[in-house]
Amino acid sequence: MKKLVFATNNKHKTQEIRQALEGQYEVLNLQDIGCTDDIPETADTFEGNASLKSQYVVAHFNLDCFADDSGLEVDALNNEPGVYSARYSGSRDSLENINLVLEKLKNQSNRKARFKTVISLVQDGVNHFFEGTVEGTIRTELSGSAGFGYDPVFQPEGYAITFAEMSMAEKNQISHRAIALKKMIDFLNTNSR
Repeated sequence: MKKLVFATNNKHKTQEIRQALEGQYEVLNLQDIGCTDDIPETADTFEGNASLKSQYVVAHFNLDCFADDSGLEVDALNNEPGVYSARYSGSRDSLENINLVLEKLKNQSNRKARFKTVISLVQDGVNHFFEGTVEGTIRTELSGSAGFGYDPVFQPEGYAITFAEMSMAEKNQISHRAIALKKMIDFLNTNSR
């Protein structure tokens, strides 16, 4: 089975990706390859941050690698929190981040939002990008206990429940990460050596 490094320490993301790639690739994360470095995410775009992470692993570990950067874009907040989604409130506490978004949307009728993922895959020295988005709305209160991040307030279009009310299998069918990942998998299968 082919090995691919996923440049993350996030156990939730790793579990999601491993489940999506089960039987096709052995997905290793940063811990698996012994990378304890704090890889900088200093770009102001999802593409830039994803590329910084994948290029870092390739340069320091000489392994093909993919990395993602994801975030929530809320129309009424000029696409905030965007690349700052994980630390929007100044901390990495999901509940504090959610509460800040809800507070800023308190008097807003437009609650349209999207989750966006960009994957940077560096294979044989070439950087490929894959994007996935899922449109939806921000609920006024939290609902559900599954998922992570903003999942308890994000209701995807065409559904009456939030990401946090879905099973991982359900979410993996429609999530922004799943869409970007499917594009990457299709690319890998078409261009496999």
